Order: sequence, then C-alpha cells, then structure tokens
Amino acid sequence: MLRLDVVTIFPEYLDPLRHALLGKAIEKGILEVGVHDLRQWATGVHQAVDDSPYGGGPGMVMLPEVWGPALDDVAAHTGPVAAAAALETAEAHRNVPRHDEVEGIEEQAYLGRDVREGEDPALPLLIVPTPAGKPFDQEDARAWSNEEHIAFACGRYEGIDDRVTQDAKNRYRVREVSIGDYVLIGGEVAVLVIAEAVVRLIPGVLGNRRSHEDDSFSDGLLEGPSYTKPRSWRGLDVPEVLFSGNHAKVDRWRRDQALLKTQQVRPELLEGVELDKKDRELLEGRRDA
Repeated sequence: MLRLDVVTIFPEYLDPLRHALLGKAIEKGILEVGVHDLRQWATGVHQAVDDSPYGGGPGMVMLPEVWGPALDDVAAHTGPVAAAAALETAEAHRNVPRHDEVEGIEEQAYLGRDVREGEDPALPLLIVPTPAGKPFDQEDARAWSNEEHIAFACGRYEGIDDRVTQDAKNRYRVREVSIGDYVLIGGEVAVLVIAEAVVRLIPGVLGNRRSHEDDSFSDGLLEGPSYTKPRSWRGLDVPEVLFSGNHAKVDRWRRDQALLKTQQVRPELLEGVELDKKDRELLEGRRDA
C-alpha cells in the first residue's frame, strides 16, 4: 500500500484525491491519503506561515519554523499527522469488473525505485513542487509507484525557505520537481497531477497493465489516435486497418501514428527513441503510414 501525506494551507484543494480511480484505490486498500493543514504547526494568534524575505523583494516566504515540525511529524507519523483521519473515497464503487479487468491479466509492478547514491532507501520520499525543480516525467511516475510513503510539501507565495528542504534530507529522500515551464499560485495542483500519474501505475488501480503501457511517453512516444463506435460519424470514418483482424498490421499502424504524432508535436522526444528501419523510413517520408 502507498501512503500519501500532503501538507498545505488549503486542505480542501486536495478533495479530488478522493474521486475516480484514486478513490477506488482508497476503497480497495491500495492507497491511503492524509491531508494536513500547515497552520496546525503555526504559533501565535494569527498562525502565520510566512514572512517577508531577507534581502528585500516582493512577496512572502514560508517559514521554516512552521514547515520543519510539520515535516518531522509526517516522517515519524506523530503529532497532528497521527491524529488525523485518512481520506475516505468520495463514493462507493460498484463491485463490477472494469472492461480491462475481464482479461484477468496478472498484476505486475514496474521495476526499480528512485534511490540516489548515498540515500537511505528506507526513508520516505518528499516531493516539493516548484517551477525551479526537475521536470516530472513518466519515468519518475513509474519509479515512485513502488514507494510505500510519499509526502508532498505545497508551497505558496514566493516558496518555502530553502533551509527546509536542506534539513528535510535528514529524514527524507527529497525531490524538487516541476510539472511545466509556468508558474502556479501554489503546489496543490501539481500534487494532484503527480499523485494521479503515480497512483494509476500501482498494480490493482487499473485493471490491466496494458492500460498504461500504451500511454503517451511509456515508450518515449506520444500516443496515436483512438476510435470506437460508430464506424462512421459525421462523415469521418475509422481507419480500415483497425477492422483487418491482423494484429501485427494494427500494431504497425499504431506505431506509425505514434511516430508521426511525436514528430509533429514533440520532435525532441524522438532523440531518445530507438528507431528501426521502418520507423526511419516513415519519418523520412520514404514510405506511406
């Protein structure tokens, strides 16, 4: 089971973690989520969590004297963290197999974890969303899906005092990550993005591992188009190859569509993809898709 702990000044922002597949994962005992209000660790009448930055400048910086004790309790499961009730699923899910569970394919986890040289693998993972962090990608999601405890620190304003992440390395494996080259108001939205990307890869959350093995980025490429009924809609027809019954031909067509989509939208991704002769011929325009 994976335990997620999220520290934020807006706990209600994390309510989506109770819904859809994440809610079902909670119901099945695959996932446990604790959401904690940072102000529980604030002192004083106003429970301040921020102050003006040293050296001047606009905005406010979140206080280490508040974040430090909060992350201490999350790592040790003590204080307000121990007293808090875990989130419950938003609604009971029907006890009906998903369409991709019917095949009865054995659940399998991805191999490997995100443990760097000199780090204790027994320590929990602390994820700090920040525009200045390393870009979050599918490889991270796969590695983090094998964790037992992940904590998220949601910064606001001009961010969290840098000493907090430095000190946290005594109790966590710390990862500062970005979900894109833009700036959000706070880290909560990034937490929702990362949590969903990670949790869906845990065995038992999706019914069939192939449900995410064919996703965009899983093989370094963007995913090609998908179709369902009806065969013809508003003058647009489903490609005939998908009705051929020839699985090898269909797989080749899907590979070709993924290659062409990636070349058009994210050509830089092709630099990290192993291409065979047919792939290269397609991308160079020397054969039809």
